[in-house]
Amino acid sequence: MDHADFVQHIKTQASALRAAAVAAGPEAQVPTCPGWTVRGLVDHIAMVHSWALRALHTPADGDWVKPEDRPADWDELLDWWDKKVDELADTLLGSTSNTPAWTFVGPKTFGFWSRRQAHETAIHRLDAEHARHGADVPSLLFDVEFAADGVDEFLTRMLPTGARRRPIARTGRVLFHAADASRAWELRLTPGQPPQVGPITDSGTDEDATVAGTADAVYRAAWGRPSGAITSGDRSLLDGLPRP
Repeated sequence: MDHADFVQHIKTQASALRAAAVAAGPEAQVPTCPGWTVRGLVDHIAMVHSWALRALHTPADGDWVKPEDRPADWDELLDWWDKKVDELADTLLGSTSNTPAWTFVGPKTFGFWSRRQAHETAIHRLDAEHARHGADVPSLLFDVEFAADGVDEFLTRMLPTGARRRPIARTGRVLFHAADASRAWELRLTPGQPPQVGPITDSGTDEDATVAGTADAVYRAAWGRPSGAITSGDRSLLDGLPRP
């Protein structure tokens, strides 16, 4: 996927998130984020989008970017967020993916932010859908290529970030297999060590756990959301992954 594709996903997923949030109502509980209401979910994603926008205007070697304050009123918050999403998308599309910018991990480029914000928005769109529909969320919300990329981003970039704050405590190997994308990842876990992700080293029969299904289902499972993926073996290895 390229930079422009990710920016389009930011806009598409933000629009879907907004529609689900408004339909659910600001005081609805978000079952996939215990303790959050829809208002809190929207406040969070608005904060993240405005934070990313500030990062794009910060030199790559600049100091940690601080988030902006958001309006407390629900309707004002929605309007404020709408403007930030539009500005974020326009700013990203106004430069190439290799334009330098501050980031908290990974390559210090606009391309980091287009990919990160596309998946941040998509996963929280899923949270908003669960607030609206409960367990009856459609099983195929995300296209195959995008969902597979989201599995990859979680395993290779965001999981190591989470493991810095909550170190790996288990030993094991987990196979993630997105059948419709023809992609698979082997995750190797060692207590106290950064998680390792690489090609499958054998036939896959020695895995301690396997997560298999459509790319959409494996994407949801990787991020700890309700999923139709089939998990076999030691499910606690999946459930115990540190998620940022």
